[in-house]
Parts: sequence; C-alpha cells; structure tokens
Amino acid sequence: MKINYRRCISCKKTASKEEFWRIVRLQGSCEIILDQGIGRSAYICPKSDCLQKAQRKNLLKRALRAMVPQGIYDLLQQRLIAEM
Repeated sequence: MKINYRRCISCKKTASKEEFWRIVRLQGSCEIILDQGIGRSAYICPKSDCLQKAQRKNLLKRALRAMVPQGIYDLLQQRLIAEM
C-alpha cells in the first residue's frame, strides 16, 4: 500500500500523515476543527517549536486561508502537554 506523505507547515519536514496533527477548515465555511472533516487541511508536527512558529508567523492562517481562533492553538498546546 502506498504511503501518504504530508509536509509540516512550520519546519517543512515530510513524513507519513500519521506523524502530524491535521487542522481542517471545513468545506463551505470558515470553521476550523482538528483531525477530521472534509475541506482544506494543514499539517503540523506535534512539537513545541513548530507550534510556536506557526502561531507567531500565522502559518495556519495562510495555509487554511481563514482566521484561526486562539482556541485552536490552545487545544494544540494542551495536546502537546498531554503527549509529554
């Protein structure tokens, strides 16, 4: 079976999509959710450095072409803490 490769929007690392967190802007709206749904997606490494850089440089906003609420960054930060 073919491996689905994705790229982190922050550090540009390429790996299988299972190694990243997926952030989705739902199709037909500007609602941003994590992990599931159909629409425009961005992938980010589950690392503190990547998350901080993405937030500081508005990389998610650019990749998803929508405003990303602070709550999404808070959820990702909580996930990061839980995985440690």
